[in-house]
Amino acid sequence: MISTIENTPVAEALVGRCVSGERQAWRDLHRTYYPVMAAFLRKLGVRDTELEDACQDVFVRLHRYLPTFRGGAELKTWLYRLCATEAARIRQKRRISEALGLLLRHQLASDPPVSRQELTADLARRKVEAALGKLKPPERLVFVLYEFEGLSGEQIAKIAECPVATVWRRLHYARKTFQAEVEAGGVQGGVS
Repeated sequence: MISTIENTPVAEALVGRCVSGERQAWRDLHRTYYPVMAAFLRKLGVRDTELEDACQDVFVRLHRYLPTFRGGAELKTWLYRLCATEAARIRQKRRISEALGLLLRHQLASDPPVSRQELTADLARRKVEAALGKLKPPERLVFVLYEFEGLSGEQIAKIAECPVATVWRRLHYARKTFQAEVEAGGVQGGVS
């Protein structure tokens, strides 16, 4: 399985086949990059219940805009940026939904029973997810791209649309926060 999105002559040829309208190429693109995008979106805080729709939305944008992709940036940089944008959109939607839920509960003056998150995931994964959830979105993006996806500072700067120096500053603070959270060991029922 591919662990990160790679720029290779094979990937470039696949993009060319997609742009030319070859249906099998789109299936190959989906089969190749879906697991990578799903893992990346999960690391950016997209919940399992939101993951399928998020991946689908990324692929819809990919399908729509791939013919206009000029290759000025690396394909992987562009794909990570699409995922980062989708994750930000989902977080915004989640905040709105949670705020509306809070208003509704307050209006009804009775809290509905809160469901507990199933504790079937292993402890290490929950610790990492909890620690990632404590990071600010810009720091989380930089941290995940550098530590989990192995991108360079320059590639991350293009995705995050910020100077390279900002990438390193965000990474520094993200590492400190992440380490403190993991060492604290506070894994609770809800993870962002």
